[in-house]
Amino acid sequence: MIGAVLASLYAYRKQLLAESDAHRADASQLAERRVAHSRTAVPSLLPREVRAIGVPDPVKNRGERRENRPRCQRVGPAPHRLPPSQRPPQEPYNFSPTTDVWYGNSTCPGGDILIKVSVVVPVFNAGSYIERCAPSLVNQSLGADAYEVLYVDDGSTDDSAERLGRLAEMHAHVRVHRQDNSGWPGKPRNVGIDRARGKYVQFVDQDDELSYEALERLYALAERNGSDIVLGKVHGTMQGPSNVFKRTVERCTAADAPLFESLTPHKMFRREFLREHGIRFPEGRVRLEDQLFMARTYVRAKTVSILGNYPCYQWNRREDGGNNSSRRITADDYYGHLGNVVEAIKEGTQPGDLQDRLLRRSYRVELLRPVSEPRVLRRSGKDLEEYFTTVRRMAMTSYPPGVREGLPAISGLRAELLVQGRLESLVELARRTEQIRAHVEVDDMRWRNGKLVIRSRVGMVRGDGEPLTVVERGGRMLLDPELLDGIEGAEGWEVPDPFSYAYGELIVHDTAGNHWWYPDGELAPALEAIGGGRHRVVVVGESVVDPLTVAGGEALDPGTYQVWASAQLLGVGRRPRLTPAAGRGRIALGTVAVGSPGRLVSPTWAGPSGQLRLGVGGPGRIGTTRRLVLRTAADHRLRHAVREMLRRLPRGASRNIRAAARNAERWMLR
Repeated sequence: MIGAVLASLYAYRKQLLAESDAHRADASQLAERRVAHSRTAVPSLLPREVRAIGVPDPVKNRGERRENRPRCQRVGPAPHRLPPSQRPPQEPYNFSPTTDVWYGNSTCPGGDILIKVSVVVPVFNAGSYIERCAPSLVNQSLGADAYEVLYVDDGSTDDSAERLGRLAEMHAHVRVHRQDNSGWPGKPRNVGIDRARGKYVQFVDQDDELSYEALERLYALAERNGSDIVLGKVHGTMQGPSNVFKRTVERCTAADAPLFESLTPHKMFRREFLREHGIRFPEGRVRLEDQLFMARTYVRAKTVSILGNYPCYQWNRREDGGNNSSRRITADDYYGHLGNVVEAIKEGTQPGDLQDRLLRRSYRVELLRPVSEPRVLRRSGKDLEEYFTTVRRMAMTSYPPGVREGLPAISGLRAELLVQGRLESLVELARRTEQIRAHVEVDDMRWRNGKLVIRSRVGMVRGDGEPLTVVERGGRMLLDPELLDGIEGAEGWEVPDPFSYAYGELIVHDTAGNHWWYPDGELAPALEAIGGGRHRVVVVGESVVDPLTVAGGEALDPGTYQVWASAQLLGVGRRPRLTPAAGRGRIALGTVAVGSPGRLVSPTWAGPSGQLRLGVGGPGRIGTTRRLVLRTAADHRLRHAVREMLRRLPRGASRNIRAAARNAERWMLR
């Protein structure tokens, strides 16, 4: 049966190639117009065909009309449009590094606004990462005459200075500054702010990249709203899903948006806003310098915008671990710097609800981390005691009482045990909380007008498999007594608001580009009575996956997408795969064609856990034969029968057939 199915698929392939070639050409043209987010979408370094002819002197030409100023001109075709074999070779560049000197194609180290954006990149011993990062910076769609790239070399001891010099010699809008080593990114970023000529400043780390239209889109959003700060959607190996970027937000502030959930400085700032408020990065070896800088900006910004429909910043994890500091962190060192962040928030806000809400993030994420799983279970002895003593002292002296009072149930209990000095109770609570798992139920799933509608609910279960509950006693809601049984100081812990910080949502993961997209609809918190005064806290609702718009308003590219759930309940956060609940059957749906020209979308349950996945084909006219084959292949009963037969075959034969089937499926979805 399997051989027949595969044979028929390959027989159809030859017949359909002629039909699909024309449509694949259309898809190829469409793909060229869209910006690829991977490193291969931009050239490594522009050769000498793209050179500055008559580079403008920003002081001499300040009064001239824009169209009369000398501009960067392109001679011949863009080299990245040529095949690799036809691209001209780069000539060697001999560079002798100097100290505290700007070099490049500009004679103006700073001053009046002449361009739209300045990209500031601190550099220290970046090596080959300069070439990896540079193409995405120097080839932005904003146009080379509208922005500049400022590299600040913080006394590199490798060949970074030579690499940067070669880059500046090749690109008119690249400038480089070399200074003595300061030991941390703070001073190089401050130098970049001081020397910038752009209306806006965008910070980029030496091993990260910008997507092709990042500056253009961020700048347009900032200008449209008069923004002080613009957050661009972050993706990459250092970034998981963040609902801060769930949607594009034209105007917001820290008072009405969860901005403090995004505390890296890889954002666009209005330069005059930073100067007006004297906001600088701390210089020298300062922990949490990013958080301190962002806290100062968020509490003063009158308008913040969020670009959520386009992945702007690729935050990469280096293969050599160079993103992380090798210097040992002590508890006093780390939490002493966290104290500076707390004070910065206090200085920028009045005591009250807003200040408490802004401080709650650092309390929940930073302060409670050493007494929560997994950290408190990994440390022991003197090391554990040191962290416990440090965070307890800070909890009692640095945070107003309202911060602790607004925490969700389990986080609030941790805070209370911390203040009471019950380290053993915190360890046991962490041990039990670590075993809590999300329980996902897919109640219904169907196609509606070309959109996949999924009704689901997510709850939490304890390590023993029983639901995590709240219990109603004497008009009070208490946290699950069985979870807390035997934990000293935790008995009868009251839960004033079971829905505090409760939320849930589905997420679509583009595994090829590592992008996370949020369908329409949210899962709302609810209490479900299960008898004996016990209630299960869940999030439940409908999510609508529109294959034509879910990717930031655009259609999903051809490929395979995983569907996940995310939930925060009673202070426990989990991100499970969207799978059928144990003991419940899988809902089987057929393949449908959406859009014009049509593209096939096939929902399937796949992988070891049976996770919901979406197979998306390329746009084009879809013939009857292809529709029939894909609908048949998507049938759950057929897939189950084939899997059963594969289990009975020898391992080698089974592996070969599975590989052939995957190739056939990828071809059918092209």
